[in-house]
Amino acid sequence: MTPSELLGTARVPGGGEELRLLRRGDDFRIVLDRNELMNSRMSGSEEALATMTGERLATGKPRLLIGGYGMGFTLRAALAALGPEASVTVAELVPEIIEWARGPMAALTAGCLDDLRVGLVYNDVAALIAGAEGGYDAVLLDVDNGPHGLTRSANDRLYSAAGLAAAKRALAAGGVLAIWSAWPDPPFARRLAQAGFAVEEVAVRARSNGKGPRHVIWFATKR
Repeated sequence: MTPSELLGTARVPGGGEELRLLRRGDDFRIVLDRNELMNSRMSGSEEALATMTGERLATGKPRLLIGGYGMGFTLRAALAALGPEASVTVAELVPEIIEWARGPMAALTAGCLDDLRVGLVYNDVAALIAGAEGGYDAVLLDVDNGPHGLTRSANDRLYSAAGLAAAKRALAAGGVLAIWSAWPDPPFARRLAQAGFAVEEVAVRARSNGKGPRHVIWFATKR
């Protein structure tokens, strides 16, 4: 078996945990300790996060906020699905993630960060949510492996009652809060409903060919 090659490391701001970028052949992985956070062979559910959100939007000029660039699967899918008048803000907390995207993973990135519809902000997505009163038609969150912080405990606040209330305020009428998770979380689904959203939970395969483990996406629409 071909061994994995370590291409880079990064510290998560506010947490101190170390992310590692690994490559084996043409495949890339980003891992935290023994937890695999991202894998270039597992793009299906992250792409669905964008395409299925787009299907739920009524406006032809959507304003999207994506929390977490990751490997860019969600961003690229959003750009492919949305029209020329869309705007997409990407909030990324770890600068090295973007350096890797423009460096060793440039072929995978495919120029999406240079699309004129994209604005890149190096900040916690929670800060952008807090400052956007009705400013977005959709907020897409894939900042961790689910509604419980793994890479950074501060991520928990995004999924708290206060965090969900802030996300709701950041959305325009009929806007969608879309949240990716590696696993189901019934208490969190109930918390979304208690926050006043109309909630839809969808199970999506991890791989774009319909195979792999099932991941979960919640689509919470502002009433």
